[in-house]
Amino acid sequence: MIYKDIAKSLRIQINSAGYQIGDTLPSEKLLAEQYDVSRMTIRKAIDLLVIAGLLERKQGSGTYIKEKDVHHENASLKGFVELMANTGHNVRSEVIEFSVIPCPLSIASKLRINSNERIFYSRRIRYVDNKPLIVEDSYMPVKYFGNLTLTHLEGSKFDFIENICQIKIAGSYETFHPIMPENNICQLLKIENNIPILRLSTLSYSTHGDYINYSIMYRNTQDYIVEYHLKREQ
Repeated sequence: MIYKDIAKSLRIQINSAGYQIGDTLPSEKLLAEQYDVSRMTIRKAIDLLVIAGLLERKQGSGTYIKEKDVHHENASLKGFVELMANTGHNVRSEVIEFSVIPCPLSIASKLRINSNERIFYSRRIRYVDNKPLIVEDSYMPVKYFGNLTLTHLEGSKFDFIENICQIKIAGSYETFHPIMPENNICQLLKIENNIPILRLSTLSYSTHGDYINYSIMYRNTQDYIVEYHLKREQ
């Protein structure tokens, strides 16, 4: 339904750097003109975001940004393989789990899909110069990536999404914090269990406003430095 598509588009805008909590959303009239739909359609889209807790209506005042979904907007859209390969490193991926599963509720809420909808689950170990630096768990809706294979996951996931599936990635959001890893992660990264690592969750969305990939990465920060280049808005 078109109002759901508009809600997805608005959700992406709300989570962008262009909006802050407390900012006013454009009026229903302006949004209706922008999307070339009726004000009733816009109202239904806004209703979904009010229910989700992202927007708040104030009588006689307007609609305001109440919350955001994520904590950090990633400044770089380059994938892991691109970044490492471009700097002369030998990069490879080992897929140790790959299956189609019913989407758990916790993941469905992030991908904005129905729980039990079919998704691809994969676990990869990412190697740089033959060192295991990242364990990555990924969740991708089958409805967008029906032709995903193990071979694709052994290469660049970004390349598969954009060049094979022709889905343009508009952006991604990340949250990260240090953790003490569980034993199975330590074994995969070949580190001692008393070494802290970085847990990174990434949510990617397309230019159509669809959330297309949710990944959780466990990074060995002893050998791999995480670097961000942030620019001040003009």
